[in-house]
Amino acid sequence: MSPTLSPDKSVLSWASTLEPEAMQQAERTASMPFVVKPLALMPDAHVGKGSTVGSVIATQGAIIPAAVGVDIGCGMAAIETRLTSHDLPDTLDQLHDRIRVAVPAGVGKGHEARSVDVMTVVERTTATELSSKQLTTARTQYGSLGSGNHFVEVCLDERDRVWVVLHSGSRGIGNQLAAHHIAVATGLMKAYFIELPDRDLAYLVQGTPEFDAYVQDLLWAQAYAAANRAEMLRLVLAELEGFLGLEGIETSQVNCHHNFTQLEHHRGRDLWITRKGAIRADAGRLGIIPGSMGTRSYIVEGLGSAASYESCSHGAGRRLSRTAANRSLSVESLRDAMEGRAWNASDADALVDEHPLAYKDIDVVMEDQRDLVRPLHTLTQILNYKGC
Repeated sequence: MSPTLSPDKSVLSWASTLEPEAMQQAERTASMPFVVKPLALMPDAHVGKGSTVGSVIATQGAIIPAAVGVDIGCGMAAIETRLTSHDLPDTLDQLHDRIRVAVPAGVGKGHEARSVDVMTVVERTTATELSSKQLTTARTQYGSLGSGNHFVEVCLDERDRVWVVLHSGSRGIGNQLAAHHIAVATGLMKAYFIELPDRDLAYLVQGTPEFDAYVQDLLWAQAYAAANRAEMLRLVLAELEGFLGLEGIETSQVNCHHNFTQLEHHRGRDLWITRKGAIRADAGRLGIIPGSMGTRSYIVEGLGSAASYESCSHGAGRRLSRTAANRSLSVESLRDAMEGRAWNASDADALVDEHPLAYKDIDVVMEDQRDLVRPLHTLTQILNYKGC
């Protein structure tokens, strides 16, 4: 579809279905004087905390920490293997159990003992001095999944090729760094009597120590998130190879953020591009767009759309809030939707808010962004592992 420009020309939307509240939230963000208009809304856009999920916000001279969100660097990673379905047994329940042991999942969960030096792994330093407790959190949660909509999947593509796909971010340490800088920005707004259309739009001004500290911590957390995903891919691949008695099955890998900020050159100038629930899709770049559990996901190639700041959706996008999903959807219908897949069936009661019907139709989302990406592979899940 062709994107639609809002009446005040502040928001350009690719979403064929969009809550009025999501557009209003995006318009409030776009009203900030340092936001370059129009703000771009991807087809999976919906109301979020801080700013609209599925928004691409170009700013000059300032960044809104809450717009990036508290899961800095959240994103997707995938490995293509040389395997086909013929290399797999009829059931993957045992593989699911092995992955569940190898990759801890859930709120606050991590590995019991890890000797890894995360500062060496990340190859960056934080501006904020991390406490011993925070360093322990970063170390033990390195290579762990988290909760909510984070997942590990084994999939088959349209060629019958096996893929490993996962979704996660910077875990507890990223959340703590984000919360710290959001509080700093909020405090500055109060100190200088700056009124905002939404308190979550508190910002940091470029050239100040607070801005520099945030960017340094942001880039560290983004690097940690990418490394965390790579480590989980390594762990899951080892379990898959061990399960099958094979070695050397990986052929390629993709790793991309969808909650992040970086300095990019667009429209003749350098701009801070905040993608909250969007991935970078410059020409030729590979990305991953997951559907919900029980549907399909896509490996895509960016088309470099200037109008979207070279971006595309990060997934299907929620249709129902978690509260609404738990109220209106059933455990029985979730079990029906997951029939034939290895999954956390014993945790079904806790996963109703991740029901496929809680999300937009991924095929509609892909149709909406034909001018942003080209699908390369369509992935169908045969194993899904989530943290509760």
